[in-house]
Amino acid sequence: MTYAQGRTYLDADSHLMELPDFLRDHADPGIRDRLPRLSIEGGDVVRDAVAAVTDSNGHPAHTVEQLVGLGDGLIAGPKGYEALGAFNTEERSTALDMLGFTNQWVFSTYSAGEVFGMVDDPELMAGAATAHNRGMAEFCAPDQRLWGVGATPLDDPDAAVAELRTIIDLGLAAVWVPHRPAGGRSPGHNDLDPFWALAAEAGIPVVLHVGGDPLQVGPAWMNSGRAVPTDWLGGGENVRGKDMIGLHHAAEMFVGTLVLDGVLERHPNLRIGVVELGAGWVPAMLRRLDQIAEIWKRSEPDLAALTRKPSEQITAQMGFTPYPFEDVGAMIRDSNPDLYLFSSDYPHIEGGRNPLGRFGQSLAGFGEDVLQKFYSANMDRLVSVSLG
Repeated sequence: MTYAQGRTYLDADSHLMELPDFLRDHADPGIRDRLPRLSIEGGDVVRDAVAAVTDSNGHPAHTVEQLVGLGDGLIAGPKGYEALGAFNTEERSTALDMLGFTNQWVFSTYSAGEVFGMVDDPELMAGAATAHNRGMAEFCAPDQRLWGVGATPLDDPDAAVAELRTIIDLGLAAVWVPHRPAGGRSPGHNDLDPFWALAAEAGIPVVLHVGGDPLQVGPAWMNSGRAVPTDWLGGGENVRGKDMIGLHHAAEMFVGTLVLDGVLERHPNLRIGVVELGAGWVPAMLRRLDQIAEIWKRSEPDLAALTRKPSEQITAQMGFTPYPFEDVGAMIRDSNPDLYLFSSDYPHIEGGRNPLGRFGQSLAGFGEDVLQKFYSANMDRLVSVSLG
C-alpha cells in the first residue's frame, strides 16, 4: 500500500541530497579543481551521516531492506541522507513507488546555493551552474517521474540565457533562479527579457526556492543578550524562529517586481513557481499589488500599460507551496483555489512526517474540484506546456 492513494499527486518540492563532490564530479576539467567541496550544514549528526555514505553512493543492502519495510510509513521514517533515495536514483524510484506521488520536482539541497554565491567570479559561477545542471539531469534521467530542476543566476543576462539553453538541452523540467536583484538590475530589466522570453517559449517554469536568498536574519536581530539558539538540526546554519519572520520577504519583492515591471504581461506563457517559502503571505500580496497598480498607474507608465490586474496575472501564471503547518484552506478562502501547490519536501525534515494528513485537515469541507487543483491540477498548469 502506498502512502498517497486515490488520486494524482504532483509533488512540487522534493530534493536530492548531494554528496560533497557533486559539483566537482560534473564540472568541466578547466574549473573542476577551482570548485569547492560542498559544505554540508546541519551539525554533527548530518555530517556523520554524510561521511557514512560518501564512498558508497547508496545505502547498505540491510538499510535499504529496513527502509523498504516501512511501507506506507516511509515518509515518517528517516530523513535527510538517511532517507531512501536521498542520493541514489535506483533507491529514489523505489521510494516513489512507496510514496505514491505521480511526479515530483527535484531540487538540489546544497549545490545551487554555492552556485548563486559565486558572484565575484562570473566564469566560475557559470561553470558551477553547468556542473549543477548536469548532476541534476543525471540523477533524474533514469525515472521519468523525477522532474529535475536546473539552476542559473541572473547576474549576467547573456550567461543566464546560455545556461537556460543548456537546461533545456539536458531535458530538465524547470529552472531555479535566486530571488534577489540580478547583477544590479531589477529582474524586470530589459536586459533580462530574452531570458523570460526563452523560458516562456520553451515552456520551462521558472522557480524560486528557499536558499535562493540568505536564509538568516542579520546578527543584530539575534542579539537578545541571551544565547543564540541552534536550528532544529543542531547546527547554526539553518532556519530558526526569527528567520521565519522574513523568509518570504525577498521572494515577495521579486514576484511583485516582476509583475509591476510587466514581465508577466509581456510573457503570458511564462510560468513561475514559488517553493518552500510558505504561502500565508500570498492573499495579502495580491490585494496590495492590485492597490499599488491602481493608484500608481497615474504616474508610472509601466503600471498604466497593464491590461490585467496583478492578482489576475499571478493567479493565471504562478503557483505557491504552503508549508504543511499553514492553513491552506484559509488561504483559499482568502484568495482563490488556483494558487496553491501540494509538496512533500521529501526527504527533508521540514516537510513533516505526514504532510497529506496535515493538508487534509485544513482542506476539510472543500469539494473535489478544489482538492484536485491543490494536489495536481495547479502544478499541471505550470508544467504542462513543457511536458505536453
